[in-house]
Amino acid sequence: METQQLLVSGNYLLPMDGQGTMVENGAVLIDGDTIAAIGPAAELRRKYPYAEELALEHGLIMPGLINTHTHAAMSCFRGLADDLPLMQWLQEYIFPRETRLTGEIVYHATLLSLCEMIRSGTTSINDMYLFAADVARAVAESGMRAWLGEVLYDFPSPNYGDLENGFSYMEQLFSDYAGHELITVTANPHAVYTCSPELLGRLGRIAGDNKAIFHIHLSENQDEVDTCRKHYGCNPVQHLDNLGLLNERVLAAHCVVLDDQDIALLAERRVKVAHCMESNMKLASGTAPVVGMLDAGVCVSIGTDGSASNNDLDMFGEMNTVAKVHKVARMDSTVMNAETTLFAATMGGAKALGAAGEIGSLEVGKKADLIVLDFDQPHLSPVYNPVSHLVYAARGADVVHSVINGNLVMKDRKILTLDEPEILARMADIGRKMRDV
Repeated sequence: METQQLLVSGNYLLPMDGQGTMVENGAVLIDGDTIAAIGPAAELRRKYPYAEELALEHGLIMPGLINTHTHAAMSCFRGLADDLPLMQWLQEYIFPRETRLTGEIVYHATLLSLCEMIRSGTTSINDMYLFAADVARAVAESGMRAWLGEVLYDFPSPNYGDLENGFSYMEQLFSDYAGHELITVTANPHAVYTCSPELLGRLGRIAGDNKAIFHIHLSENQDEVDTCRKHYGCNPVQHLDNLGLLNERVLAAHCVVLDDQDIALLAERRVKVAHCMESNMKLASGTAPVVGMLDAGVCVSIGTDGSASNNDLDMFGEMNTVAKVHKVARMDSTVMNAETTLFAATMGGAKALGAAGEIGSLEVGKKADLIVLDFDQPHLSPVYNPVSHLVYAARGADVVHSVINGNLVMKDRKILTLDEPEILARMADIGRKMRDV
């Protein structure tokens, strides 16, 4: 049986193919889950007259954004404990409330975040949290592409209880989603200050055996670094290296407090970094030395972190912040230019997830993950440089259509895979109960 072909056309086509290509009045032909052709819209219409067309006169077509570090279900804590230091925020507010979580709460809170992310242009996420099977259940319903896993630490979990049960839970996740077209399971130690060397090592072996990403919070603030030095006599990055765990499978979230030796190690070991600028600002963790990491050859991607510490999941807002903060941090207006920042949110994310051959750019043979923005807006006019607008002026609300794995998941701002009004109503009820904990 022939698959339905979809032709997505607009005023601008930005493939992010590494060649600086920009096609005016361009289009992408999608055949099944794959990009079959790209080029001028008129030419593709002639060649594929029977393809259904999704056209937006003033639209910009681009790869979907890739959020490489988030905790989707933490939307249930959004605005609950703001303006606090990281360790106080975690230990006095977040960890105690997480003991009251259930799989159903996590499922519905994840659905809420998926609505927000689809609406703001994200097509792939890397999620670490509790009750990961329920996160996966929500992801599968939404049509989002996701890397996800259960977070493990030395103390008992509200999901699986004793740590040994967590390993059984992980094994089941790997089994349940082996070969899944959209969901890839990861190994997720929380951090070096919540995981013993033995736990870190065991998870490292599991990641290796399953060819999985080793996703960890690393060197997020000075307190973490000081604690690591006190217990192990070295920085968190060096601690992982001493354990033989710093390698190309590691996706390290934050990496805020680094010295030159840390950066050199990250580059040498081919570690990938998820930069979460807005969360780091809100928790006063600091400014990650992203420019230095990029100069050293480290793969840097962008994440939002959870909406309890951001407090939104809009990757366009995150890009805007990333590009501007590093200019003032370095007192150099040329660093983290629009092209570099947009690359980090697209191909940088794909590389961080080991998926650069499938997503991150619009090229023939890759998976059809794309979004269309409406550029017929006061804040996006006139258009001299579309890439500049995407980083410095666009908002998540400018995204009109979203296609993931060839499936139209949002059309004309309406999510087609989820019941958004029902999700909002359910989360309002959950919010009232969480407030009273």
